[in-house]
Amino acid sequence: MCDICNKAFSQRRNLIRHQRMHSDERPYVCDVCNKAYSDKHILINHKRIHSGERPYVCDVCNKAFSHMSSLKRHKRLHSGERPYVCDVCNKAYSDKGNLIYHKRKHSGERPYVCDVCNKAYSDKSNLIYHKRKHSGEPPYVCDVCNKAYSDKRNLIRHIHEHSGERSYVCDVCNKAYSHMSSLIRHKHKHSGERPYVCDVCNKAYSDKSSLTRHKRIHSGERHYTCEVCNKAFSKKRNLIKHKRIHSGERRYTCEVCNKAFSKKRNLIKHKRIHSGERLYSCEVCNKAFSQQSSLNIHQHMHSVEGADN
Repeated sequence: MCDICNKAFSQRRNLIRHQRMHSDERPYVCDVCNKAYSDKHILINHKRIHSGERPYVCDVCNKAFSHMSSLKRHKRLHSGERPYVCDVCNKAYSDKGNLIYHKRKHSGERPYVCDVCNKAYSDKSNLIYHKRKHSGEPPYVCDVCNKAYSDKRNLIRHIHEHSGERSYVCDVCNKAYSHMSSLIRHKHKHSGERPYVCDVCNKAYSDKSSLTRHKRIHSGERHYTCEVCNKAFSKKRNLIKHKRIHSGERRYTCEVCNKAFSKKRNLIKHKRIHSGERLYSCEVCNKAFSQQSSLNIHQHMHSVEGADN
C-alpha cells in the first residue's frame, strides 16, 4: 500500500512505479530528445514517435497506431461502443479520460492552476496551452517544414497537410477531409443546419469560426494589424488584401490584355470592358454601364438637369 495516498497494489513493482508519481522520479530517459519518464513502458511507447513504428493495426480499416490503448479507443469508432457513462446525466463516452473531463462540468472542479496568474482549468492540457501564453514559446514543431505551434492538436492537423491523409469522408458527396471538424462543418452545407447564432442580431452560421468573425462587427474588435501603417482589420483575409497595397503585388491578371490587379473584384470589373457586359442601368433613360461608378456619374447629370429645369 502507498504510504502517501493509501492506494493498494497486488504487486510490489506496481507500487514502486506508482510511488514515482509522488516523488516525481523519472529514471527512464529518451536517448533522442532526453524526455524522462517514471515508467519503462511509457518510454518504450514514446520512442515510437521518433521511430515511426506503429505495431497495432485496426482489423477493420488497417489504420495503424503506436500504442495499444490508441487502437482500442479507435476501434470503438467502428463498434459505436461507449462504455464510460456519466452518473449525473447519462452521457456516454468511448474514452475514460473524456468522461473524467466531462464530470468536472457538473462538479465545477478545476484542479489545474496556473502558477503565474492563478487561472484554473478542469483539464491539464488547457492549463499547458494557457501557460504558453505567458512564455510565448510554441513547443510543437513540424519536422518537415519547422512550422511551430503552441497547441499539439494544431500540429497534428498541420502534419496531415504534408501526408495528404484524408480519413474523414462525407457520406453524401464523398468529399474527403483530413480533420473530423472540417467534415462536420462541410455536412452542415448539405443539411442546411446553422447551429451557431449571434446573440446580438440572430444571424446564424454553420461553423463557429464564422460566427466569431461576424461578432467582431458588433464589438468593433480588430485583431489583425498592418505592421507598415498600423491599420487594423477584423478579418485576416482583409489584412492580406490590404498588404498588397504596400507590396505592390498584383495577383489577378487579365488574360486578354495582361493588366494586373491586387484585388479580384477589380479584375472582374475590368473584364467587363472586354466582354461588353453592362450590369448597371439608369432608371431614367435605361442607358447601361459596366461599372457602378460610371452609372453614379451619369445619374448625377440627370439630377443637375432636373435642378436647372
